[in-house]
Amino acid sequence: MRDQAYRLRELAGKKIIKKKPSGDKELRIIAVTSGKGGVGKTNIVVNLALSLAQTGKRVMILDADLGLANIDVLMGLVPKYTLYEVLRGEKLLDEIILTGPYDLKVLPGGSGILELANLDYYQRERLISGLRTFEDVVDFLIIDTGAGISRNVLAFITAADEVVVVLTPEPTSITDAYGLIKILSKFNLHDEVSLIVNMVSGGNEAKHTAKKIQTVADSFLQIKVKHLGYVSADPAVGKAVRRQQPFTLLYPKTRATSDINQIAQRVMGKRVTESRGMDGFVNKLMRIFDTKKKH
Repeated sequence: MRDQAYRLRELAGKKIIKKKPSGDKELRIIAVTSGKGGVGKTNIVVNLALSLAQTGKRVMILDADLGLANIDVLMGLVPKYTLYEVLRGEKLLDEIILTGPYDLKVLPGGSGILELANLDYYQRERLISGLRTFEDVVDFLIIDTGAGISRNVLAFITAADEVVVVLTPEPTSITDAYGLIKILSKFNLHDEVSLIVNMVSGGNEAKHTAKKIQTVADSFLQIKVKHLGYVSADPAVGKAVRRQQPFTLLYPKTRATSDINQIAQRVMGKRVTESRGMDGFVNKLMRIFDTKKKH
């Protein structure tokens, strides 16, 4: 796995991260989630992040999926330490960061995600000060949340600036995605979500799938649902997973890669009215966990 990671870095080259010039847009924090597992959410996260990074954007992934934390596996990277060691004071945040192709950064969450609910003052300050160092050197923080509607998942979704829900055309996936969006609307956690429909036969199936959720949401929910894009069912995706490499790098000419690149262009072209920044994100996350402790 280590050799594969080295080959990918060699292929992509390594860029020096520079601070943003004054006046540049603020950091965008995007939570990518799903109503159920098995919809290819993490694969979407990895390849979308790489597609953004290939355009010159500085991107970091926070692996917050406790159930299936496999960002590193899909990239052929091996984390020695996770957020858990940072919160215990054994490592600094920049010592656990993994670097992938196109200088893509990966922050392994591990069991440190569970520890967020029980931080003392010094642990919290350690986390905030560590994350603050990335405020001016990252354009996108993409959070790979767990699937479903657990409290941890909802905490990361709520603290993020933007939410992307990944689903497939299967009826159970559509139902679970709608259930998640319904929760976001009911508790006024976000006023807008975006959909990525994965594993589709083509654009028509993707539009039809997204329309099912959009129609019901327009009628019954107080939340705007937008169709961000789709990723075609493509044999290259499975081949890349088995080789522990991102399909956008291993198979750059495939339909799935073209689809991801189109989604990345839409993400970059989206107008963002407000960003909490890293401080706002962490502080809101901590307030949510504090509320959970009181209950």
